[in-house]
Amino acid sequence: MTVARSAESVQAVIKAYDVRGVVGEQIDADFVRDVAGSFARLMRAEGARRIVIGHDMRDSSPALAAAFADGVLAQGLDVVHIGLASTDELYFASGHLDCPGAMFTASHNPAKYNGIKLCRAKALPVGQDTGLATITEEVIAGVPAFDGARGTETREDLLQAYADFLHKLVDLSGSRPLRIAVDAGNGMGGYTVPAVLGALPQFTIEPLYFELDGTFPNHEANPLDPKNLVDLQDYVRKTGADIGLAFDGDADRCFVVDEKGDPVSPSAVTGLVAERELAKEPGATVIHNLITSKAVPELVTELGGTPVRTRVGHSFIKQEMAATGAIFGGEHSAHYYFRDFWGADSGMLAALHVLAALGEKDRPMSELASAYATYASSGEINSTVADAKERTQAVLEAFGTRAKSVDRLDGVTVTLSDGAWFNLRASNTEPLLRLNVEARSHEEVDALVTEILSIVRA
Repeated sequence: MTVARSAESVQAVIKAYDVRGVVGEQIDADFVRDVAGSFARLMRAEGARRIVIGHDMRDSSPALAAAFADGVLAQGLDVVHIGLASTDELYFASGHLDCPGAMFTASHNPAKYNGIKLCRAKALPVGQDTGLATITEEVIAGVPAFDGARGTETREDLLQAYADFLHKLVDLSGSRPLRIAVDAGNGMGGYTVPAVLGALPQFTIEPLYFELDGTFPNHEANPLDPKNLVDLQDYVRKTGADIGLAFDGDADRCFVVDEKGDPVSPSAVTGLVAERELAKEPGATVIHNLITSKAVPELVTELGGTPVRTRVGHSFIKQEMAATGAIFGGEHSAHYYFRDFWGADSGMLAALHVLAALGEKDRPMSELASAYATYASSGEINSTVADAKERTQAVLEAFGTRAKSVDRLDGVTVTLSDGAWFNLRASNTEPLLRLNVEARSHEEVDALVTEILSIVRA
């Protein structure tokens, strides 16, 4: 049995959806080895015989991945190393090899962080209620030793198989030539984009920050923050690109910029991809989280599909994808989920759909996107607060009878009589309240944001 650990130290790192913390302070090789041992025990009990492991470009990732492999092997399970990978490539490996997986990445977090995203075979999620709580308990108490034979290790390069699989899902053979500016943010997009997009002769790739560097020397690998899109916006204008794509650190999310350098909202991308997927399977279900523009469920309904609204977070989306058999799901944070991709999220697959839609028509990205952006929105605005519940209640009281409806699926979502809505929800990990507002015009959005923030930040 491994050494027991304090509940506080373990619970600070094993979070709702994944494992994440500061390397050397919260996460080290011994801790990772324990998590691996518990995960292996859980997977062995479910019938698994091997686990596939991938890692991103952070300096700490190879050593932590090796420690995780050691923990798995000690529990008698085999390990398949795929080495450098994006998170969606690891999901592909889990589906392709039909085995559980572990991806070492801290996504868009700064260089000092690292973490683990875990999944069952066929990329099925592992969250608090589906395994992480059990792992937490065992790591705190000490992971029981295995008295059988040690597992074996193999290595497999799946990058080309991943690229080939994506190419089969989206037909780009009829696309017109496109010039595509891509900001990889020194993350794993610099590894996967050449294999997936660079292999298509009709595309000219204009690369920006493709050098793999886990210190992120140019900007944070978090395109959800507008300041991290500025370089790509300028680069699109400079190169005369037809479209810009920005990937986060582990390249599972993709953000789009039009030919003018203006951002295309993830809700518009969700609508575009939903329309393409529903064309393949009329009447199918499409998942959207509650922050996504209401233009998405309106479009899905108009096209004869069935929209299903969920909480924010990949584990909730994936559970709904499985429960409903949904063909596609989209989030405001630019996570896009595909039934054809084992229900998992892939920014690269979403990018291929957008490129296919753009390449099929002789009109610019700005015109294409405008058809799916029928409302104005604020984007996500964070406020540091001492008491999120108190501030939320103050907002609800201020809106009083103006609220047509209030629901509490995730935080509070208030719909007003004129159709505008806003959502306030507390962060799971930080003292933050997150605000999203949508209305018919930017003026209405600005007025609501000003009013709500005056209360939240009072």
